[in-house]
Amino acid sequence: MKELTFRGKDRYRQLSRMPLVVLAFGLIVGGSSVVFRLGNPAVTCWMMGAGAAFVSLGSFIALRSWTRVGAAGITVCHGFGRRGRTHPWQEIRWVDIRETTNNHGTFRVVRIALADGRRRSLPALRHSSMDPYFYFHRDFARIVRWWERSTDPAARFVPPDTSLSRRAPTVLGMILVLLIALGVLLVTNQA
Repeated sequence: MKELTFRGKDRYRQLSRMPLVVLAFGLIVGGSSVVFRLGNPAVTCWMMGAGAAFVSLGSFIALRSWTRVGAAGITVCHGFGRRGRTHPWQEIRWVDIRETTNNHGTFRVVRIALADGRRRSLPALRHSSMDPYFYFHRDFARIVRWWERSTDPAARFVPPDTSLSRRAPTVLGMILVLLIALGVLLVTNQA
């Protein structure tokens, strides 16, 4: 079979222009509300700079992420480094779609389950109502065909969820929100 490559720069072409629009709108609205509430332009500049850095970093990571499916296994790069990390076929126990629903719609991502119970999302293979990927199910089926041809049927099973795989995103999000709130409090108290 032919090796498959899914690159963020191909998938997220609109990211080169869209963050500029979102960033400009966010800076105008956020900056005016901070100046109105705090009355301190220095705090506004720091918060606007942090917002610009956050959006730029996220766009950079999304554009540099990629997934490669081949004879050696599935190689995943989440935007840092060039080589990525290869998960050999004998380590991959399951390939599925994780579906999450929130107020903005349904979000789907292809992920793999490894022999030790860890799960890894595959970059550039995501679909949501806000960012549709029309070939999502076709590409998922192609990855499953690679997996089925490269693994023994006895080695295919869904590993049980670990407490870390269930709680890690939520805990990370709560820690990030607390750090941002602490940073805002420190900046506003010093001003």
